[in-house]
Amino acid sequence: MPVMARIQAEVENHPIILFMKGTPEYPMCGFSSKAIQALKSAGAEQLYTINVLEEPEIRANLPRFSNWPTFPQLFIHGELIGGCDITLELFESGELERIVSEAIAQ
Repeated sequence: MPVMARIQAEVENHPIILFMKGTPEYPMCGFSSKAIQALKSAGAEQLYTINVLEEPEIRANLPRFSNWPTFPQLFIHGELIGGCDITLELFESGELERIVSEAIAQ
């Protein structure tokens, strides 16, 4: 499967997906770690992640797919939410919890 089609399929098949450096248990950068902490605090226990350090094709092509240059990248219901800063802003405002609970409920 071509990498852009695979990215599209991953985004469509998982209500909440985080493309990150490392894993939720062992994040490999501070931004990925903060994003995971915010998502878990917002109730996203059913979180699907892809470690871009182990997926060089995804790491190289995801910024073109999403038009977002950095990692992590959070998608909810197929829509790019953003990176670490936006995820933290949404968490602090209480919006992330609402978005996550809606994504899990569907």
